[in-house]
Amino acid sequence: MSSPRSTTATRAVSAVAAAALALALTGTPEPAGASPLLSAVPLASSSAPGVEETGGGNWVWPIAGSRTVIRPFEAPASRYSAGHRGIDIAARPGDPVLAPESGTVRFAGVVVDRPTVTVETSQGVLISIEPLITTAVVGAAVTRGGALGVVDRGGHCDGTCIHLGVRVAGEYVSPMRFFGGVPRAVLLPLR
Repeated sequence: MSSPRSTTATRAVSAVAAAALALALTGTPEPAGASPLLSAVPLASSSAPGVEETGGGNWVWPIAGSRTVIRPFEAPASRYSAGHRGIDIAARPGDPVLAPESGTVRFAGVVVDRPTVTVETSQGVLISIEPLITTAVVGAAVTRGGALGVVDRGGHCDGTCIHLGVRVAGEYVSPMRFFGGVPRAVLLPLR
């Protein structure tokens, strides 16, 4: 007889396998470098120029035009483990960057070798974007969809993308849940 923990893990693995199979059967094209599970999720639909949203989330995409997530969120196994604590969105130096949500600038400066801006929403969610040149100063209010700055060079993106990280209660979470790009998990019975 298996333990409750191993049964739960088996069900979770089965659910992921079923989702992957369903995606494979739909024939959805996969963007270069994107996770197969992410590629089937529409990244944005048009509403107004520069202000675009998706199903479940209501944040504005920080880069106008088509969205290509070139590297998805990869949760670390523990707080200090390797992972990718955000998403990388294709962008070029000089591209305008919009504030995904209204809030207050909590940090605007250089982290290691890249200019970074962190905005805190009214719900206490921290949004960090890098590399980003901005004129915003700490304490400044920003509005959802308002200009935040322009893409710069530096960090692992260095002229190819921006990195967007989100922290809730001090923990990094997938930004896709705020853009409506993470479907609700459904566990299926094994029999």
